[in-house]
Amino acid sequence: MISRRALPSLLALPALAGAARAQGSRPAPDDRLTIAFGDPVSSIDPQLNNFGGDRSVSLHAFDFLVENHNGTLRPGLAKSWKLIDPTTWEFTLRDDVRWHDGRPFTADDAIFSYRRAPEVPGSASSYGGYLREIAGLEAPDPHRLIVRTHGPAPLTPLNFASVSIVARHATEGATSADFNSGKAAIGTGPYRFVSYSPGDRIVFRRNDEYWGGRPAWAEVTIRLIPNAAARTAALLSGDVDVIERVSVADVDSIRRRQDVELFAHPGLRVLLLCPNAAPEPNPFVQAADGSPLARNPLSDAKVRRALSLALDRRGLAERLLQGQAVPAGQWMPEGSFGYEPALPVPAQDPESARRLLAEAGFPDGFRLTLHVPSDRYIRGPETAQAVAQAWTRIGVRTTVENMPWATFSGRAAGGQFAMSVLAWGNGTGEASYALVNVIGSYDPAKGRGASNWGRYASQEADRLLEAAVRELDDGKREAILQESARLVMGEGGIIPIFHYRNLWAARRGLSVSPLVSDRTAAMMVRREG
Repeated sequence: MISRRALPSLLALPALAGAARAQGSRPAPDDRLTIAFGDPVSSIDPQLNNFGGDRSVSLHAFDFLVENHNGTLRPGLAKSWKLIDPTTWEFTLRDDVRWHDGRPFTADDAIFSYRRAPEVPGSASSYGGYLREIAGLEAPDPHRLIVRTHGPAPLTPLNFASVSIVARHATEGATSADFNSGKAAIGTGPYRFVSYSPGDRIVFRRNDEYWGGRPAWAEVTIRLIPNAAARTAALLSGDVDVIERVSVADVDSIRRRQDVELFAHPGLRVLLLCPNAAPEPNPFVQAADGSPLARNPLSDAKVRRALSLALDRRGLAERLLQGQAVPAGQWMPEGSFGYEPALPVPAQDPESARRLLAEAGFPDGFRLTLHVPSDRYIRGPETAQAVAQAWTRIGVRTTVENMPWATFSGRAAGGQFAMSVLAWGNGTGEASYALVNVIGSYDPAKGRGASNWGRYASQEADRLLEAAVRELDDGKREAILQESARLVMGEGGIIPIFHYRNLWAARRGLSVSPLVSDRTAAMMVRREG
């Protein structure tokens, strides 16, 4: 995660030929790595959806101009960058990088990538929020990129560390389906794409010409296993070498074994409840007697605060996550940039919750449906059930509806649900990332609110967001972000529950070290000894 100390340092035929080279003869078993993912994957297209599984997959084949290594920015496809004036950045690009099909990488590819990313058809979670400050892009020569911003944009290099660069010659006119088939999956990354079987596996082979040095593994297979128990079983049987998102129920048994090892690291991902704040009636909210309501109770901040006060966050973290989570009173974890020390984890207070409901005009409560993906978040459905019980006890009779992520994500992104569950990765390591994507008023044209499933809208929160992303002084920027946290939490715009710890397990002889946030990639895995 990005600490206060670290943040200041942030200042067609060729394609087919590349795919053929990637196939080759299969490497020896000890040169192959198989990782089991818990997150689903929607596409090989690295710019389609800002989802955890998709982002982890894209790390293998695609690169960024700037790399974020656990909170520290390092050169990527850009070997250096500098601020020329308050609204102009210059990035000097490497001149020794080639795409997997042998063509040279140039600034034109970066320009194409940054123009494509906010407008990929079919996106359910756009990358546009990272690029919303860009006013213009120029390439004075093949290895120099000039970025002009609408105003001061000190986080530009950090934002570029989240948007993959794609090949213009392979991607222009292509669809996300062309990435899945391999036709457009031409990157500059450490591994070459071989194959993708949706819902089953993805195979990569080593890119021996990788500009960053020879990758550790000759072949990498990503197995898509959404069930946590099945992932653990696959590891213990030797079918896979590494698993992510270890079930908390398996932590103790894994620690007792001699043939596998657990790797636990602090995480940035927070489990949130997203109340739909739109004033219009919602089909998933009814009066206490089941009749329709003239207005949406969740549009009232008092109701949202009541729901927050009904929760025993510490109990949820201990009982359901067995200590592998930290109770949360805001979206950023302690020690990260933008965390507000003056916001403690709210204590459970059902009496105050009932009083707030009565003040809001709902002394008898109401009925609510809570939607949660069944196959994505660690203990997500179980947490939703516990939340529903707590809310029912204060008079908000809550039922839980589980559904597969493939169905849930599109409906949640469309703002259809009254209350949805979101595990947000805080991928940049600082608070403005969630402000732009989860909390900012929903406005695709401005690249804001792409994951604002509850349609929470606050003019003051938007004003603070714009002030924060343009403030060049780190101390002043953090103060603005902390003010934002106080505002949003005071209004119950989102309801944080806990921050996950990152848990991986691997067969003995391998070690796993995090790169950034809670991504999982072959580059994190090394042979010991």
